[in-house]
Amino acid sequence: MNDNTLQRIDKIVKENPIVIFMKGDPKFPMCGYSARASEALKQTGIEYFAVNILIDADIFNTLPQYANWPTFPQIYINKELVGGCDIVVQMSESGDLKSQCEKATIKT
Repeated sequence: MNDNTLQRIDKIVKENPIVIFMKGDPKFPMCGYSARASEALKQTGIEYFAVNILIDADIFNTLPQYANWPTFPQIYINKELVGGCDIVVQMSESGDLKSQCEKATIKT
């Protein structure tokens, strides 16, 4: 595991209230799971930060160890791993995703 890459991932997660590590980007997702997860985030109307893991082999290879989550995409809200596509889509359908995203972006 690359400590430098873990630090980069940690910095991204801590500096952005909502982050999706995905294959591709929101405008051009490269897999169906990433497309559905980024669309669920987009539906909240709240800005989020996206990282294309396909253009950074270090992040692609190290991210599964960061929060012990083996698959992509990975969505972090308020510095915590929420989960992947299925969880985020389910949260979107229940309204919990928008609520959590709103809480994460409140400026105090």
